[in-house]
Amino acid sequence: MRIIVAEKAMRLPAFSLIASCLAIPGAVHAQDISLRFPVACEVGRTCFIQHYVDHIADSGIGDYRCGTLTYDGHDGTDIRVPTTAAMKAGVDVVAAADGKVLRTQDSMEDVSIMGRGRESVENTECGNGAVVDHGNGWQTQYCHMAKSSLAVKPGEMVKAGDRIGRIGLSGATEFPHLHFTVRKDGKVVDPFTSGPASQACGAGQQASLWEPSVQSALAYQAGSVLNKGFAPGPVTMEAIESGSAEQNTPTTTSPALVAYARAIGLKGGDVQVLTLFDTDGKPIAQNKAPPLDRDKAQWMIFAGIRQPAGGFRPGLYRAIYRVERDGKPAIEQAFGMSLRP
Repeated sequence: MRIIVAEKAMRLPAFSLIASCLAIPGAVHAQDISLRFPVACEVGRTCFIQHYVDHIADSGIGDYRCGTLTYDGHDGTDIRVPTTAAMKAGVDVVAAADGKVLRTQDSMEDVSIMGRGRESVENTECGNGAVVDHGNGWQTQYCHMAKSSLAVKPGEMVKAGDRIGRIGLSGATEFPHLHFTVRKDGKVVDPFTSGPASQACGAGQQASLWEPSVQSALAYQAGSVLNKGFAPGPVTMEAIESGSAEQNTPTTTSPALVAYARAIGLKGGDVQVLTLFDTDGKPIAQNKAPPLDRDKAQWMIFAGIRQPAGGFRPGLYRAIYRVERDGKPAIEQAFGMSLRP
């Protein structure tokens, strides 16, 4: 039997926001706002945090935990959905707090900038978006929403949890997500620390701005499994992103049985291992990838086996995806499927 192994990396670009920048603010004094999570999703299952605010004002990058889940000058929190199919099904963006809508944009197409360049969205990098004023100098901004999905207009009052729009692919982005920015007196604030974006990572962090009911779900994750599943043959990044990979499920007569996983937030030096097990729990294929040469925004890996004579036995097949970082387990996820004729 011949084992199939492959992996592929993809870099995600930085982007800027309309009428926004990474500013150097003074200290944020009183925590006089509490924020609801701005996407109607389950963090870690139906949505994931791809990037945090960059806390390194000069050269270099660092999220609020001094990790690398950010990029230079990033002034918000990126909350992505796992596939464009999930985006098309509709994922609501909601107001993080009570306030008044100041301005909106709702006419841009949902088209990735991959292949057409950032210049195609110059001065409209936020895409379809909204800015809400919450009083006392606080504002929130919501970017990259779906065309014609906005449910609010300038001048309208909203309550926390009211629908503003839906996650989309408009503006300067390659993947469907909400870019969520918090400002106090016009200066960027990281909602995970309530501190200014210029504050050194990991130093003097204050309480989170997130309301208590969501804080445990928003615990820092230094990397996550975005997609996982089984396929009847080799898998492409495009098939995973579109959602078609999860629709093309294998059977006992498929030409191959392939397990795949796509992870985000991986670091240089990480070692990934994906192992496929048969119905008896015996490993039948494994892909142990070389250590990553640098940090990866996302990475796909798969491992599998061609159909044996007479086809695959029906039953439960399992796979385990594991990431080792500095010699210690960093990410591990097991998944399975029942193979039927």
